[in-house]
Amino acid sequence: MQYITLGNSNLNVSRICMGCMGFGVAAAGMHAWTLPEEESRAVIRAGLEAGINFFDTAMGYQGGTSEEFLGRAVRDFARREDVVLATKFTPRTPEEIAAGISGQEHVERMLERSLRRLGTDYVDLYICHMWDYHTPIEEILEGLHRAIQAGKVRYAGISNCYAWQLCKANAIARQNGWEPFISVQGHYNLIFREEEREMVPFCKEEKIAMTPYSALASGRLAKHPGEVSVRMERDAYAKGKYDATKDQDALIIRRVAQLAERRGVSMTAISLAWLLTKVAAPVVGCTKQRHIDGAVEAVETALTPEEIAWLEEPYVPHALVGVMASNY
Repeated sequence: MQYITLGNSNLNVSRICMGCMGFGVAAAGMHAWTLPEEESRAVIRAGLEAGINFFDTAMGYQGGTSEEFLGRAVRDFARREDVVLATKFTPRTPEEIAAGISGQEHVERMLERSLRRLGTDYVDLYICHMWDYHTPIEEILEGLHRAIQAGKVRYAGISNCYAWQLCKANAIARQNGWEPFISVQGHYNLIFREEEREMVPFCKEEKIAMTPYSALASGRLAKHPGEVSVRMERDAYAKGKYDATKDQDALIIRRVAQLAERRGVSMTAISLAWLLTKVAAPVVGCTKQRHIDGAVEAVETALTPEEIAWLEEPYVPHALVGVMASNY
């Protein structure tokens, strides 16, 4: 495993961040591919043994049970100071808004609940899960500042936002003496590269770490054409993100398969090796040992400039999908 300093922080993280959305007790009819606790613990332990020290979860994953599973596993299999824990909080609810709960209070309430579920007194990276269009960003930033000053959060990050929003938020933070966002978690992979328009160059200029989700396009970049997984068949949200462009994306997926065969590595290794040339640490969902093996293999796989260009060449612009499409 290789490690990197995460943006403008002193967090030393593995180049692979284990995404924990696949852990937890799913509500009826939701995420049939999630793992119960014992299986989740085995995957987390295998990740730690492979050198992964960076784990990403969220209060919204399986009603908070993902946080609970991760917290207990870290307590049992690692020293807290050796692990970088990231979790995310959602925007204020209509009920909170109606009750007059401010953005500052919302951050505090959500953080306390996550800390209890994780069984820790601090998180290393606390991430705003998406831009809150119904709450002044000043309130969110001040709430995060208070949490950092109290020692309950080390750094703040954001997910699912536009480059102009990240720029605006960090300018406001600096004007007020608050801590800026040091990372952004957006949708970015070999078949969805819209982040390259503005977010990638902005983050490079500002030294903001990119830790993208959907690094393997919900498994599509790890499967040969025609192969499917439970998640590819049943995850309606992922299908909504990728099914509309599956024909044009298939051209790139075939090239991933061809290069993997030529190099004697997995498709996962090729897809993630490409992404590792662009970002700090992709968030990779792991629910099986082979997912960890492929991620580790990617860190050890160096692509040539010619291979990178060949993988990228068939890409055509994509429409915004998922959370980003519905929020603008």
